[in-house]
Amino acid sequence: MGKPLTLLKQLCGHAMSSGAQSSKTERKEGRQTAFAQIDDARTRIANFEDSSTDARELRANLYAATKKAVRTVIGGKVYILHVRVFETFGEDAFEVSIDPAPKLDPSVVPPFTAKQGQYLAFIYNYTKIHCQAPAEADLQRYFQVSPPAIHDMIKTLERNGLIERTPGQARSIRLLVQPEHLPRLK
Repeated sequence: MGKPLTLLKQLCGHAMSSGAQSSKTERKEGRQTAFAQIDDARTRIANFEDSSTDARELRANLYAATKKAVRTVIGGKVYILHVRVFETFGEDAFEVSIDPAPKLDPSVVPPFTAKQGQYLAFIYNYTKIHCQAPAEADLQRYFQVSPPAIHDMIKTLERNGLIERTPGQARSIRLLVQPEHLPRLK
């Protein structure tokens, strides 16, 4: 099975569902609280006791994201989470901006592995022949791998901005890579 969504990604998804484009996490009086930031107003979206597993996981996610921005998919769109640390109440606090990922430049070959290229080539050829995108079961039959392996690959391709999907809609994979940039299907 694929790796589970981090607590940071879950909270950003929750913040986005309430209309926020950023969130803040503060530590005060033995509690860690996350807020969805909408203009100058903020709404609490999580509140953990400092010693809890969730609080420790969230802080680890936030510190890691200060070093390297995080790509995630929220509501079928790719976002980049940028985390900034600042001090409040004598403790580190975090501000997370949730920014749409830039679209691929169609004139440039996007980076992908050979294996990812084969999946992209299959999606392209299947869609061209059948006039609809493949289901995960079609990919599973062709590549002869487990359903979780297929699902993980689809999530990776989506997170890397190589495909788009419509959440909750079957056969909604849309290729974002130009056909001339795809390898030959083996």
